Amino acid sequence: MEKFDVIIIGAGAAGLFCAAQAGQRGRRVLLLDNGKKAGRKILMSGGGRCNFTNLYTDASAYLSHNPHFSKSALARYTQWDFIDLVNRYGIAWHEKTLGQLFCDDSAQQIVDLLLKECEAGSVTLRLRSNVESVTRDEEGYTLQVNGSPVQAEKLVIASGGLSMPGLGASPFGYKVAEQFGLSVFPTRAGLVPFTLHKPLLEQLQTLSGVAVPSAITAEDGTRFKEALLFTHRGLSGPAVLQLSSYWQPGEFVTIDLAPERSLDDFISQEREAHPNLSLKNSLAKVLPRRLVECLQLLGSVPECTLKQLNSRQQADLVASLHQWRIQPNGTEGYRTAEVTLGGVDTRQLSSKTMEAKTVSGLYFIGEVVDVTGWLGGYNFQWAWASAWACAQAL
Repeated sequence: MEKFDVIIIGAGAAGLFCAAQAGQRGRRVLLLDNGKKAGRKILMSGGGRCNFTNLYTDASAYLSHNPHFSKSALARYTQWDFIDLVNRYGIAWHEKTLGQLFCDDSAQQIVDLLLKECEAGSVTLRLRSNVESVTRDEEGYTLQVNGSPVQAEKLVIASGGLSMPGLGASPFGYKVAEQFGLSVFPTRAGLVPFTLHKPLLEQLQTLSGVAVPSAITAEDGTRFKEALLFTHRGLSGPAVLQLSSYWQPGEFVTIDLAPERSLDDFISQEREAHPNLSLKNSLAKVLPRRLVECLQLLGSVPECTLKQLNSRQQADLVASLHQWRIQPNGTEGYRTAEVTLGGVDTRQLSSKTMEAKTVSGLYFIGEVVDVTGWLGGYNFQWAWASAWACAQAL
């Protein structure tokens, strides 16, 4: 039987980085993945340019039932550490918005970096590997992989969550956790577009492809100020994806379609300057015309000139544009979700090493754990940080 010091399951961001770090520390590492390629989710991230970290990474940007858990790992392997690694490989990058860092060229550069780091650590990488069973005894862990046994003292689960099943996502990691007596929080799709109920969806479908600056607020008061994108299924764009992680089924969201200005002041100034201008044409100066026309069909924008608009109508209009309340039908689910909320209960893991407190030699890193970051490179930074913390303990 083949024997290794460490077996890592999942050749995504966390698994590749952990394998590289452990290998370079002298561990004999076997890295397994069920897919044809390593880093499949990395390759499609950031529109193919990989939003590999965020300049403003902080524990406050992560959701978890145990909000302090991520602090240790994030403090010990920071965004600056990964940026240094990217720079060492000569990969050109740029900041897009809000501290989000992307490769100038391609996400393939990050995968190549990770594979080269694995080579430097003499990591054995095996793709198309189906792990059929996991057992544990006094010598460590024995896995049946494609019908053959392999053994290691330590086992790291980096198999990710349920998001994007088309890229091989599966509940494997949660099942291993439960097999060894660890609890797993219920999972749901995060960083995912909203779908809408039929009447509203049909009315808004003419806006598919229209984007607008917005501020969106959930019922718990969480607010994100970024772009909103109308789609043929509902609502998307950075603001919606961010808020989806905080939204619960049945709740309303409140959308400010003009967060940078007072529409009340704008309409009053427009009335003085152009009293005979139609309200629709006036609003089209600050909002996309297709949006204004759609809102007029919905009855939110009166068909009148500015001088015909009375104070009550103006107050109602301003409220509807700054505080547009919508009840999403749901989300697009794991098919398009960038991350999975919930996962392995971090209260059962060491925040320093990622090892299960009650199961010696068993570790969980990356998305399989109940730590979920905001959109914009935060989840990659959690992958790097949790993987690094784990590798130091291997």
